[in-house]
Amino acid sequence: MDIHVRHITTYQYAGPVQFGPHRLMLRPRDSFDMRILETEIDIFPAAELHWSHDVYGNTVAVATFAASADRLEITSGLVLRRYASAFPRERTSASALFVPHYSDGERIVLQPFMTPATSDEDGALSAWIAQVLSNGGPEHDPLARLSQEIHAGFGYSVRYEEGTQPPSQTLSLRSGSCRDLAWLFIEAVRRLGYAARFVSGYLHNSHNDDPANRAAVGLTHAWAEVFVPGDGWVEFDPTNALVADPHLIRVAVARVPWDASPVAGSFIGPVGAQISLSVGVEINPTETYRNVA
Repeated sequence: MDIHVRHITTYQYAGPVQFGPHRLMLRPRDSFDMRILETEIDIFPAAELHWSHDVYGNTVAVATFAASADRLEITSGLVLRRYASAFPRERTSASALFVPHYSDGERIVLQPFMTPATSDEDGALSAWIAQVLSNGGPEHDPLARLSQEIHAGFGYSVRYEEGTQPPSQTLSLRSGSCRDLAWLFIEAVRRLGYAARFVSGYLHNSHNDDPANRAAVGLTHAWAEVFVPGDGWVEFDPTNALVADPHLIRVAVARVPWDASPVAGSFIGPVGAQISLSVGVEINPTETYRNVA
């Protein structure tokens, strides 16, 4: 399936401001399940781009600006081909693996993704994990149970402000955005001994009328990947109760959410100069899309 993605991020300011370097993570990596056919980035005001790979292997562009402006608009156009997941849905590799069996070599590489990045001082997260897993016998898959519990037991809310809620806050509120729910899942399965990482990208829901789909159309999306012994990195989207689903279009992966932000940067201007931030995403199959950017 060929897909066109148009992602526009717009910052509006009360008057001209000077822009510091902006870090852009908008170009996915080619893989066996996703091929990048075309990319395009258009920026106003004009910027010089320096491309590199970060510590995770993500493609990063750093934009530097010479001119001031009262608006910053970054438009990313992608044409990609998404293949079906290679993960066999009938496999039960994770079943009964409350403590996954990684090889010594895998553990050396995976250790940063196995170590929780947030505290659980009052034990609320550990208690919640124990309560969820106690509802099923040892034959139940702990990853699926936690993902399903978040999907069924937590409300979904669209949050436009930057940042990710700590898992303790998401537990207390019983709601969060896709990035908040993914982060709760990641920090939970890490406490079971799994390696997990945060993924930012898009949800392509054309041809997918599943009423369980809760992520908002026209926004970026976030989910988790867990390293399952024998199967490698497997996608888990607790917001939509998806596992290894081809409608998930990953762009960047990271140990923590703030390392996978699509756009991050700074500006120099008076306090309160930023008026608004808007993000728009259009995702269409090739037969209904004509302009990439």
